[in-house]
Amino acid sequence: MIKKFGDVVMIQLSDIDSNIYVIGDTVIDAGTGFNFTRLKDFLKTMKKKLEDFNEVINTHAHFDHVGGNGFFFDAKISIHEDDSGVLESGDEEISLAAFFDGKLKPRQVNRKLRDGDKVKAGSMELEVLHCPGHTPGSICLYDKKSKTLFSGDTVFSDGIGRTDTPGGDHAAMNETLSKLAGLDVDRIFPGHGSPVLTNGKKVIADLAKMGAQPTDDDDESLIGRPV
Repeated sequence: MIKKFGDVVMIQLSDIDSNIYVIGDTVIDAGTGFNFTRLKDFLKTMKKKLEDFNEVINTHAHFDHVGGNGFFFDAKISIHEDDSGVLESGDEEISLAAFFDGKLKPRQVNRKLRDGDKVKAGSMELEVLHCPGHTPGSICLYDKKSKTLFSGDTVFSDGIGRTDTPGGDHAAMNETLSKLAGLDVDRIFPGHGSPVLTNGKKVIADLAKMGAQPTDDDDESLIGRPV
């Protein structure tokens, strides 16, 4: 499925792929890479080719978000410095590649992002927000002018990212949720599922009140979201 929201194009390839967002010549997250042909066909409808993109920004280093990085042939890869080592070493445990029956090849990171960095994407100037909790180097990307948040697997339309996978930290997630609750957010484009197109600030505030809690392996609570 492909949908357009102003300058933002959202591509959903399958239930296991992350949402892929296209803004100008910038891509936010790249999916697993398992659905190469379908991605190529979707881009063709946009009159774009894989080699047209200059940068792929990964919101974190889980395989369902980074496995497709290599298909954007000429793009530079950007990810927070705290998750960059997962990509550069091809760490299949921390990336959860094995969970998806995938293989993560070591990949050079061209830009190691930090909190407060700015990234140009189409007409947007995205501020990098370090949002640990789901992974140590999880980020959200915030465009203040349009009140838009690309939230990765930190915040979804109906829940928060799980903290029971390697590198997850429920206390850090709660701090992150409090941080995000202070933003003026209208739209939320999450790593999975449907976007929030109005009143995103309230959605985040409600999730922050509920918070993240430690979970058992058989817990099916709010935290049990896509990895």
